[in-house]
Amino acid sequence: MTPDATPPAGGDVRYPATALVEFAAALFAAAGCDGDKPDVIARGLVEADLLGHTTHGLQLASVYLAELEAGAMSPRGEPEAVADRGACVTWDGRRLPGVWLAARAVGLAADRAATYGVGTVVVRRSHHIGCLAAFLQRATDRGMMVTVASSDPAAASVAPFGGRRAVYTPNPLAVGIPTGGDPILIDVSASITTNGMAGRLRREGKRFPGLWAVDAEGVPTDDPNALVGDAPGALLPVGGSDHGHKGYGLALMIEALTQGLGGFGRAEAPSGLGAAVFVQVIDPGAFGGRDAFTRETSWLAAACKATPPAPGVDAVRLPGERGLDRKRRALAEGVALYPGILDALAPFAAKFGVAPPQPVI
Repeated sequence: MTPDATPPAGGDVRYPATALVEFAAALFAAAGCDGDKPDVIARGLVEADLLGHTTHGLQLASVYLAELEAGAMSPRGEPEAVADRGACVTWDGRRLPGVWLAARAVGLAADRAATYGVGTVVVRRSHHIGCLAAFLQRATDRGMMVTVASSDPAAASVAPFGGRRAVYTPNPLAVGIPTGGDPILIDVSASITTNGMAGRLRREGKRFPGLWAVDAEGVPTDDPNALVGDAPGALLPVGGSDHGHKGYGLALMIEALTQGLGGFGRAEAPSGLGAAVFVQVIDPGAFGGRDAFTRETSWLAAACKATPPAPGVDAVRLPGERGLDRKRRALAEGVALYPGILDALAPFAAKFGVAPPQPVI
């Protein structure tokens, strides 16, 4: 389990996934989102909760609705095509909902990969895109491998290795790999944890499980409060104070893929919650063949799972395995939301006259 794939705490109240999608879609439609945006946003957020990424699921709905209310997220329209060379596309996202833009980008990249073998879509000036893992099966269900990366050029919360001042964002990277069974769903970040998890721990009066940050003086700490205040510290790159050069290198690559290729980033000093996005879909059929690809990935998956577990470990799992198991159970039995999510959405539901979802009886 990744630090951000945390099961809900307390209570056994569960909600039908379809009811949560309908509820969220109704809120975004009432907030002014046009076309298929409400449904796509709602499905993307609920998908994150189904997979267990509770900091990046419906918890973000109240944030996005507030952004729409403030005019910081554009509710209507289409992205602007900056460049289109067939296999390579660049969009200006025009501050449109990031979950919708990223879903569209994966779909377009998969369509282009079917023609060219590889399809790459870069989006600049997108709004926040939520949970990257939630987009992966849009490609793996089509037998294609997909990579999604994101950064926010207007924010900084992670220090480069050896530094004590934040320069870039957690910079998540997700990869979906088809196999003969369930896909491998990798969702990691270049930092030890995310801003969402740091904020949750701070609100709940908890600490990081380890020395995941540095304070303003560069001293490693497990206190998420060190990230806020007049002299904030920073999150550490994945690998921490010891091997953080690995996360640092990964972060620089993601900044280049998202902001460099998009031609818009920190050099422009943008403001506001947003994202720069990189999506690439590969059709194995254009290379060694889909059957050969699946044979190789299936062998590797089986070999990993067959590895004798280390002491204290019940079994070796593949990335995404636990999330997909959780998703299947939630679809059958209902989704257990992290406490406080529906409470945060209650004012919007009352304002728009949208009835809240009813729990599974």
